[in-house]
This record gives sequence, structure tokens and C-alpha cells, in this order.
Amino acid sequence: MRYYLSIFIERFFTRKSSALLIWLSVIIGTLAGVITAMFEHGIVWVSEQRLTLIHHYSDTDIPLWVIAIPISSLMAGVAFYLTHKFAPEAGGSGIPEIEGAMEDMRPVRWKRVLPVKFFGGLLTLGSGMVLGREGPSVQIGANVGRMISDLFKVNKVDGQALLAAGAAAGLAAAFNAPLAGIMFVIEEMRSQFNYSLTSTKSVFMSAVMATIVMRSLSSQHAVVDITHYGHPDLMSLPLYLVLGFCFGAIGVLFNKMVINTMDMYLAIHNNQRWRFVAIGLFLGAVFGALSIIEPEFASSGMALIPEIEGGHYFAGALMVIFAVRIITTLLCFSSGAPGGVFAPILAIGTLFGMLFGLGCHELFPETVTHAGTFAIAGMGGLFAATVRAPITGILLVIEMTSNYSMILPLIVTCLGATMVAQSLGGRPIYTQLLERTMKLSMRNKRQETIRKAMFRTLNKDKENL
Repeated sequence: MRYYLSIFIERFFTRKSSALLIWLSVIIGTLAGVITAMFEHGIVWVSEQRLTLIHHYSDTDIPLWVIAIPISSLMAGVAFYLTHKFAPEAGGSGIPEIEGAMEDMRPVRWKRVLPVKFFGGLLTLGSGMVLGREGPSVQIGANVGRMISDLFKVNKVDGQALLAAGAAAGLAAAFNAPLAGIMFVIEEMRSQFNYSLTSTKSVFMSAVMATIVMRSLSSQHAVVDITHYGHPDLMSLPLYLVLGFCFGAIGVLFNKMVINTMDMYLAIHNNQRWRFVAIGLFLGAVFGALSIIEPEFASSGMALIPEIEGGHYFAGALMVIFAVRIITTLLCFSSGAPGGVFAPILAIGTLFGMLFGLGCHELFPETVTHAGTFAIAGMGGLFAATVRAPITGILLVIEMTSNYSMILPLIVTCLGATMVAQSLGGRPIYTQLLERTMKLSMRNKRQETIRKAMFRTLNKDKENL
């Protein structure tokens, strides 16, 4: 028996056949799928508990939005405190941290990041802040990959492959989109990913397993339940290209505003914990109240997408929601809260796409019969312009909505957006965020070195006295 067991281990768990990496990818995908499913259900549960607690006072004379302020403020404040004290790298989406880790520039402290990102994300997203769960899912999946790498003591090259496999699993499970999860690593992380047949198979295996687990724990339905359209008129394709050009400009501007808003927050809190937490308390209060007064302006925006595409809003209302959600997305995502920007970007893209589609329907009613097709194309257009991953954007929208007939308009829109963004000198948002993080890290190290040198000098002066 021991002989056959040794043969099995030698054949299936040795570097010679590269099977170890594949088996570890299966484990990573399974764990990432379970944790992502728990994260998704946890957000829903926390949100429902918050609303239940708020509506418990519906019989009183106190407005419900007033009740929501202390509850949501406390939730966000706790999340900001946990992030700043235990794992600052868990702030934001976490994707730049993973890209930095794949280049061996950033540490992956999975023992800290996993609990902080999980529970901090539950609190911020449950409080009503405009954040998405997809970025956190990517960071959680990647940290699971590093955890398995450390436990099995794999080498550095294989560890990077498993890190990428975990990231793919997180995105695949979050969006119920295995192809998008795989392509996100291959396209967005192309400069960091160590391409080989084994590492690519690991990414595939992990994403597939995470999706299977997620679907078994949730459902196999599309993440966004919207109308299924047929193939649009070929004469309308130039309009989708124009839409892509518009998104190219919007995406470049949006990325600049994200960086500027982050700089504004840094100037306010100056990395002091009490100020950082105070920002969280304030944002939680604002968006907790906003989620009761005007729900369209709060939360991730995923629930808003079917209503936009379904034509529930007139053009004037779409313009207002579009403008306000850009501001609210910037305020929440740039604050350093543990939460992503994927879902808010998709909602903003849907809003502008629907506006554009309504205008095209008025001008070309025979060619454009459904304005909602432009709303779907808009989801991928803004994603491609900001993240600069057009193929991922195309696959993501198709898998999220099950609108496979929209592939040609999506290709035209996403490529148009990418072309204009590149022509305007725009750079991918996660690349800019990683560079900003590295600059701040170097600055902090220099300040720490200066502080220690001054401290040693003062001690020497005291000894001389």
C-alpha cells in the first residue's frame, strides 16, 4: 500500500509533471469560490440587517434617514479603523497590491489582509457606500493563492502563478464569469504574469473551479438580469464606435479625478489614524442617509443597471444620476475604504450608454430600435477606457448579462474607447494606483529613515551632555 501511495505521489504531485501546480490551483479555486460566495451572501445579510434595524423605527416620528446616520457611520468607521491599524494594503480594490506583489514590489500579508478585507468589505459595502465587491474578491482570491503557496512551500515562480490563479478565481466567482477572470489576468496583468503552459493552465483551472463552487452555492443565472437582445443593425455600428470614443475621453478624465481625489484625502488625514477613521465615519453617515433618501445615488449600482436598461428613467433623470454617481464613486473609492470600483464603473457606463442610446433612437429611429443595447455596450466601454483591458470588458459584460448577440457592438465600443484613451495619453487606472502607492511607500521610508537618524543624533547629544 505504501509503495502504491509513493508512486501516486511521485506521478501526480511532482514538479516533473507540473501536476502540483494544477492540484494547488484546484484547491485555490475551491477556497476562493467558497470565500467569495460567503462574502457576497454576507454583504446581502449585513445590508438587510442594517435596513431592518432602520425600519424598526418606522413607527416613530424620527425620519428613517436620521436613524441610518449613526448605524452606517459606525459600520464604516470600524472598517476604516481595521484597515488602517491592521492592513493598510486592504484599502481600495487591492488589485494594484496584487500586481505589485507579482512584480515582487509589494508584500502579501494574507494573515492580515484576508480577515480585514472580508469583514471590512462587509461593513463598508453594507453601510451603503458606493463600492463594489469584485475588487475585494480579486484580492481575497490572490491572498488565498499566496496562503496555499506558503503552506506548500512552492518556489517563487510557482508562487506568482498561484497568486495570479487566485486573482482569476476571485474575479470569476464575483461576476460568475470564468472567461473574464482568466482574461483579466492574461490581459490586465500581462506585464507581471509569468507566461508558461503550466501557469496558464493553473489560471484556467482555478477560475473554473471558483465558478463551479460559486454557482453551486448561489445560482447559475446571470449576475445582471436584463433584456436579451438580438443582433443589432449593422448600420448602427458606427454609432457604437462614437460611443466608444466618448468613453475614451470620459475614462481618462475619470482616472485623473480618482488620483486627484486620493491626493485630497491624503492631504486631509495625512495618514493619521483618527483623521482617517473620521473620514470613514463621515462617509458612512452621508451614504447611509443617502441610501434611504435616494437609493440610486448609493451602494454599488448593480441593482440599478437593470432599471436603467429597462427604460425606467427619463433622459433628465439619467443625466442627474450619472453626474451624481461619478462624484459619489470618487468620494467612496478614493477614500481608502476596503471596496472596489468595478461595479460603480459598470453602473456609470450603463447610465451614459443609455443616455447616448436614447439620443440615437431619437435621431435614427429606424436604425436604433432599442436604446438598451447602448446601455449594455456602455458597461464594457467605460471599463475598457479606465482599466484598459478591452477583451476583459467584452467578456465580462457578455457573461454578466448573457447577451452573446451583443459581442460585435461591444467589440466596436471597447476598442474605440481604448484607442481614444491611448491617444489622449491616458494610462490604466491600476497602473497609476500602483505607481502612486510605491511613491508614497518610498516617501514614508525616507521620512522614517530621517526620523531615526534625528533620534540617534539627539541620543548622542544627550550622552555627551
